[in-house]
Amino acid sequence: MAEGDDSEKTEEPTHKKMQEALEKGQVAFSREVTNFLVLLVLALNIIWFAPSYMKHATLSLRRFIENGHDFVLNKSNVPNLLSQTMLDVAIIMLAPIIATIVVALASSFFQNGIVISSEPLIPKLEKISIVKGLKRLFSLRSVVEFIKGVLKITIVGVGTYIAIESDFPKLEQLADYDVMAMLVVLSSMAFKMVVAACSIMLVIALVDFLYQKFEYIKSLKMSKQEIKDEYKQSEGDPQIKAKLRQIRMQRAQNRMMQAVPDADVVIRNPTHYAVALKYDMDTMPAPLVVALGQDHIALKIIEIAEENDVVVVTNKPLARSLFSSSELDQEIPLEHYQAVAEVIGYVYRLKGKTRRSA
Repeated sequence: MAEGDDSEKTEEPTHKKMQEALEKGQVAFSREVTNFLVLLVLALNIIWFAPSYMKHATLSLRRFIENGHDFVLNKSNVPNLLSQTMLDVAIIMLAPIIATIVVALASSFFQNGIVISSEPLIPKLEKISIVKGLKRLFSLRSVVEFIKGVLKITIVGVGTYIAIESDFPKLEQLADYDVMAMLVVLSSMAFKMVVAACSIMLVIALVDFLYQKFEYIKSLKMSKQEIKDEYKQSEGDPQIKAKLRQIRMQRAQNRMMQAVPDADVVIRNPTHYAVALKYDMDTMPAPLVVALGQDHIALKIIEIAEENDVVVVTNKPLARSLFSSSELDQEIPLEHYQAVAEVIGYVYRLKGKTRRSA
């Protein structure tokens, strides 16, 4: 199976892989969410602010009706009238246009939060390649996106049609209504269409957002080998780490064995455990553990002790307890003071030393 085959990538992406994708600006992005937010902003503008916009538009255009006799249309003033009218309309539409642009730009933030990356801005030859551009244009993905667009338009169209179907008889009688009644009917139908379109687009946006998230995670999936390689890069090769740990343990063991000849006593059980203790009444508040081990290490400690005339005392329960509760190069635990004191006293008497009271 070829390296990098998608069929091998069965593992969820690691945190490091996800972080690298974010740094490259690769995020899950749904255009349908952007489309829905833009539609929602436009709908809210129509529902909430349309009367205000119409009022401003009426006031701006009233002068053409009330003072129509004052306007002389000629080559010199027509451009001025058109530019002034367009400016008035632009001012009225400025707020919804700005709101729509802001929402469209903020759509990525709504979906992924703040993502700062300069990599998408770096020019790449494949982005400006005509051949690759044509391939993308006529790729299977483009066909799928086109079909999705047609289906979306169809679904929204059918949904809005169903929403206003019950109002069709009113349209046939619209010519019999006065202006205000006509506006009420049309605004009611427009409201139903907007609500229907937004509701359908919300469902489409949610489905597409979840799908894009799924595809995004799928695109970042890793093979078991990639996870192993990443672990080696971030944590180090496990074999090397094990070797280094073995070397450190060997060096610590060597240092420990070098301290055995200076010990005052080795307490053993009789071959399974061995603990070497050193004690100086003038400088130490309690005996110090200079070496400890079990099985073959215990035998080695005992061997070195005997070669260097260090007293070896057999005390099975004390040896086992000291081994279980003591730390190398640390004082013995308080609960063993009495038992160890008796052993130390025995060693001193054996060597003919005079014990001095503390």
